[in-house]
Amino acid sequence: MNATRTASETERDRSGRGVRSPRALARFALVCVAAAVAAVVAVGASHWLILLLGLVGLALAGAGLWWALAHRGIARLCGALLAIGAPVGVLVLYAVSGLWIVAAAAVAAWTVAVACARSALRGLRTPHGMRSRSARSPRRPVLIMNPRSGGGKVGRFGLVEKAEALGARVILLDLDTRPDPVALARRAVAEGADLLGVAGGDGTQALVAGVAAEHGLPFMVVTAGTRNHFAMDLGLDRDDPARSLDALTDGVELRVDLGEVAGRPFVNTASFGAYAQIVQNPDYRDAKAATALDQLPDLLTGHAAGALTVRTDDQRLDTPQAVLVSNNPYARADPIGGGRRPRLDTGTLGVIAVRVEGAAHAAELALLGERASSITTLTTQRLVIESDEDLIPVAVDGEALMLPPPVVCTIRPGALRVRVPRHRPGAPYIAPSIDWRRVVRLAFDRTPHPRKHNREHTDDRPTAA
Repeated sequence: MNATRTASETERDRSGRGVRSPRALARFALVCVAAAVAAVVAVGASHWLILLLGLVGLALAGAGLWWALAHRGIARLCGALLAIGAPVGVLVLYAVSGLWIVAAAAVAAWTVAVACARSALRGLRTPHGMRSRSARSPRRPVLIMNPRSGGGKVGRFGLVEKAEALGARVILLDLDTRPDPVALARRAVAEGADLLGVAGGDGTQALVAGVAAEHGLPFMVVTAGTRNHFAMDLGLDRDDPARSLDALTDGVELRVDLGEVAGRPFVNTASFGAYAQIVQNPDYRDAKAATALDQLPDLLTGHAAGALTVRTDDQRLDTPQAVLVSNNPYARADPIGGGRRPRLDTGTLGVIAVRVEGAAHAAELALLGERASSITTLTTQRLVIESDEDLIPVAVDGEALMLPPPVVCTIRPGALRVRVPRHRPGAPYIAPSIDWRRVVRLAFDRTPHPRKHNREHTDDRPTAA
């Protein structure tokens, strides 16, 4: 019976009539869109003003947030009250007018529609994972481990013992002596290491990755950091760092790009402007929120540092408040969380620049998100940051630096050989922007659309370790 059911499910999937087929999802998405529109239209003209007040409340919340971040004292208090009070006031208005049920139904229908549309488009996407190659296991791997990283993950997960049991040599960083990961990595190469790896934060990973790229050696990431952004985009298991060690015995290699800022490598981002200024403060590590709130007013109003100018080969951005340069572009222009990078081998830098000039821009940002005029996104292979100041604050993979202008950011395509476990969970799918015209075509297209899974291209030909 199970075999029959499986065959039936497979046939439904191939024919495009399965419950989770792209066509079915597209049709259901359109039904939900119609339901959301119908819920709003059913309100009637007499209540349209109340519905519009919901958008006004969102805009006021954005403006209030700006005042809370860009000012101090009474202005900050009033801004915080507005940021909280505006949405609450809208909810109360909807409840009193009896529209909260309609609003909730419309929001729910639209949310389901967006989720189904993204799933439908995902089902049609061809595999886009980075190409991997089988490679011989290293004979003399060296792993540099930070015992304090990630709140002590190295000790908590027994990474030293497990790595040594798999034949790796482990170098534990003595943080009291301010060790130099680059010097340690170069010494390991001189002593015959044929793989360099890091169990620690992204900053340490970037430095050692630069040495590995310099010598053409494979590089390995153990997810022992706090956030593990680079590991996440490589598809590694961030919940169990020990699983990263599987790469030593059953691994494949990826060719990924390596960013450089003033000749220093970075695997994730180089940040300029407000965030870079904040991380320079010695109190930031122990009190991130308090330090940021204390410095943001001066940073956002332009009183704390010299103005920046960003230049690419064909574009110029004047006086952005924050600039995020990433090793390959992020899927979404999220200046706060950054999101995720679908690929690490496009050979381009991603750039997100933010310029919020007042409450009106903040309100627009609250309404439009990454489509707001205050956010600029672009891709390039070379970027120059200029300033009138003698030194520019820079945060490179979270590490605070001061660099003389002009600061040049470049990318080295395919410079880094990264060894990862053959079997790894992968990063959750990053939804693209929704093309509703394509969703409509898909919903009414009668041609079968087999579901395509997001798998990594694999070339089983071994490469030299």
